[in-house]
Amino acid sequence: MALFKIHPGVQSYDWGKKGSASLAAQLGEVSVDGFQIDEDKTYAELWMGTHPTLPSKLDSGSLLKDHLAQNQSLIGDKIIDKFEAGDGSLPFLFKVLSIGTALSIQAHPDKQLAQKLFKERPEVYKDPNHKPEMAIALTPFLAFLNFLPLPLLLLNLLSVPELDAIIPSTLTSSLAASLTLPTTRPPDSFLFQPLKSSPTPEQKDILKQIFNALMSAEQSAVDKAIASLVERYQNKGEDAEISEVEKPVVDLLIMLNEQYPSDVGVLCVYFLNVVELKAGEAAFLEANSPHAYIKGDIIECMATSDNVVRAGLTPKLRDVPTLIEMLTYDASPGDKQLLKPTKFGPPASAVAGEAEAEGSSKTQLYDPPIEEFSVLRVELQSGEKTTHRAIDGPSITIVTKGKGVAVSGEHGDKVEFTRGDVVFIGAGKEVTWTAEEDVEVFRAFVEA
Repeated sequence: MALFKIHPGVQSYDWGKKGSASLAAQLGEVSVDGFQIDEDKTYAELWMGTHPTLPSKLDSGSLLKDHLAQNQSLIGDKIIDKFEAGDGSLPFLFKVLSIGTALSIQAHPDKQLAQKLFKERPEVYKDPNHKPEMAIALTPFLAFLNFLPLPLLLLNLLSVPELDAIIPSTLTSSLAASLTLPTTRPPDSFLFQPLKSSPTPEQKDILKQIFNALMSAEQSAVDKAIASLVERYQNKGEDAEISEVEKPVVDLLIMLNEQYPSDVGVLCVYFLNVVELKAGEAAFLEANSPHAYIKGDIIECMATSDNVVRAGLTPKLRDVPTLIEMLTYDASPGDKQLLKPTKFGPPASAVAGEAEAEGSSKTQLYDPPIEEFSVLRVELQSGEKTTHRAIDGPSITIVTKGKGVAVSGEHGDKVEFTRGDVVFIGAGKEVTWTAEEDVEVFRAFVEA
């Protein structure tokens, strides 16, 4: 069979949502064999794929990876050759995330660094692969995405007095000089407009020093700065002095401090872009770029790796020196990280008059600039159908809404699906989706 259901796994991290409030748990209750929701437990991630930490299984209980190794046509020769996937390992890992509290300030290493970290500290960095990843919002989703444009970061340094004890004035002055901007206080915010060009090597070096000063600051200085900020922000409206520059992050800083009291990562509200995505909007996170998911539910796809370098908003191991050295410091507006979907074309067999109605108008393609994965989003109203062309690689599909039927080819395998089902699709199979109720389906795939 080239079309069949699989059983993923659920991860219960502290930052997840509690009980049935977790979308990952809701979907997992349908697709994870034997899984039942405990309302006192937090559920964070639904994992779909062959990663050894939490591999997907078949109805028989055998591993999906083993089944693919024994039936290599499901992967396809092109993918096996390109990604050395003859052992059944998929080059991507597909997830649903339910974020109740913020994840760590983090970045993912590129391939070269991942190999080095794995060789030196395999107990911490558990594989030698890189981890570019893409997030697609299922609900309103808030995240830190990369460094603020440097003029806006400088504006924060000049507007938030508590940062003076954290960031040396010499660095603030150096950044201002590199941007030919004044350091007068209060600053005239009109002068601090985002750059149209990328930071220069000199500016990147200054930003590196600033971020190192932040993340390496003495805890006593961090405690004092955050305590002052929280007091000032909680007294808003009672003669508290809060600049217009600060107002957009007041509530966020208070929330992060409630979740991670006196954590240096709380201060990242002044250094990183705060980006909100609406349902269906996506962001692509390149290697060596700082980010943190703050709240919401998302579809996530990544290269098959679990490598994370953390430095804040976490009780887990922090590796500040590695993070400081690995980042690109390519500061830019948050919307630069966004990935706009395109239409996914109809199969070659579709006649011209059916192409728009039955193909591209029903399916959006999220296609990041890497080789390991792309994701399709299918939306169908009850009674509608759409056909996907054959893809020269394997796919994993998660149903996030409704129910219907999927058929591979005219007389091929048939799977009835409902919300929460996870379906594997073998390489080279045209698939027709028919909705019995309004349907939303996400399909991760790789194609050589």
